[in-house]
Amino acid sequence: MNIKPRWIVMTLLVLALAAGVWRALSARHQQQAAAQAQAPAITQIELAQSDVWVAEPRLITRSLAVSGTVKALNYAVIKARVAGELKEFSVREGDVVKAGQVLARIDPTEYQRRWLQANEQARAAKAQMEIAQRQWDTNQALVDQGFIAKTALDNSLASYQGAIATHQAATAGADVARKALDDAVLYAPFAGVVVLRAAQAGERVSVDAKVLELVDLSQLEVEVPLSPSDSVDVHIGQVAKLQVEDRDDTVTATVKRISPSAQVGSRSVLAYLSIDQPQGLRHGLFAKGLLGLQQSQVLAIPLSAVRTDRARPYVQVLETVNQQLRVAHQMVNLGLHGTDARSASTETWVGVEGLPTGSTVLKGHVGTLREGLAVKFTSQAATSATAASSARSTQ
Repeated sequence: MNIKPRWIVMTLLVLALAAGVWRALSARHQQQAAAQAQAPAITQIELAQSDVWVAEPRLITRSLAVSGTVKALNYAVIKARVAGELKEFSVREGDVVKAGQVLARIDPTEYQRRWLQANEQARAAKAQMEIAQRQWDTNQALVDQGFIAKTALDNSLASYQGAIATHQAATAGADVARKALDDAVLYAPFAGVVVLRAAQAGERVSVDAKVLELVDLSQLEVEVPLSPSDSVDVHIGQVAKLQVEDRDDTVTATVKRISPSAQVGSRSVLAYLSIDQPQGLRHGLFAKGLLGLQQSQVLAIPLSAVRTDRARPYVQVLETVNQQLRVAHQMVNLGLHGTDARSASTETWVGVEGLPTGSTVLKGHVGTLREGLAVKFTSQAATSATAASSARSTQ
């Protein structure tokens, strides 16, 4: 058999490389084993009182996550009702105004002249009506005395009725001209704050041109779109805890109105939540939070304390074994999810079954601990934790 020297050399190189890799892996495993043998095994961990919860019955509110836009109950876009030049503009963005306060004036010269013209025409029509009335009264007396024919009386009556109609039309025209003159002054429809000034003094505006935007911040509500299925569980009077623009503090809002129909296209149902304390909030901000739907008294713990890295959810509890606190893993069945009705916090709680009342439960930030690990509390927390664990062991 004729084997080329080149193949023999390549085979030897591969074997040498494999042997080197095997020796390197063996050395690494030996180093790891030696390090593990030298590292002391953790047999005890120290916790603080802030690392545990005591499982106890709580009034849990089943909640629905909602979000929407903060809107003012009173919001107005003030437009010009007549065309003309803005002669006076006394307010700017952020100014507080009172109900009925003058906000702007449009040059009234043209409308004053039109009103004077229409008023004079009404006066002239009234004079013609009075002349026609006197003529009709005179002819009626002459007909009664037999001096003129009844046809003349009928003609004077028609003239009188025509004069009355002309006077009424002229009076109506004068009223229209007066209204146009009054519309040259823009008033605040309610007390509020100027949001936007869309025109400047000296600028000519057309009819229905936007001049100002006004908002009343004393009454705010959140417009929340709901899915058709969620809207069935929402009722007037339910309370929500909301965060506005991701602020840490929360505001309370109550469902005041629910739209009776779904929106075209999105099929969402709009609910309106009135904010109880609107101080410091602004129109147009974004709000999100939880809307309480149902309340139940259940044994509850924070949802963050439930661990789900196994087939069934479980919690880490402390048990007293031979007068030593140790970690135990307790399987639980999860029930109602929601918030604590008596707390302002938005943390999610969950009702649990399979956990005795008074159990000391480790919080989620502690991490996963192995079962049987001994626990030592700081001096401030040792007494209360030991008592709670002992009470659980006697149950």
